[in-house]
Amino acid sequence: MTDPMPSLAAEPAEAPVDAVVLTGLRVRANHGVFDFERENGQEFVIDVTARLDLRPAASGDDLAATVHYGELAEEVVAAVERDPVDLIETVAERVAGVVLAHPPVHSVEVTVHKPQAPISVPFGDVAVRIVRGRS
Repeated sequence: MTDPMPSLAAEPAEAPVDAVVLTGLRVRANHGVFDFERENGQEFVIDVTARLDLRPAASGDDLAATVHYGELAEEVVAAVERDPVDLIETVAERVAGVVLAHPPVHSVEVTVHKPQAPISVPFGDVAVRIVRGRS
């Protein structure tokens, strides 16, 4: 007779749903299409969800089997502060590359918010969200 309950140790059938999540990273940078955005700079708010299997880290209480969220936060901030680009889409791609450089990470979701975007009507937020995985 087979056990009808799946084993907790079984490998997931799909990509890991576990995640290390950073929300609301605030970075001052000079991205934008307009000269005044590049000259004056503005705040960008970054959210990152790094998907990876957290069972090895949890079972071994091993930091090396996960992503160090403090170091990841510093790397994300440094990537956003780097050379200015026109589009927040480009910033999001840059951040995704930084996160995916960590071997345990299977996929990443990045949201780049631009709360002071140059829009002529009242708004709450402007953001782009991308999802990227390993090829």
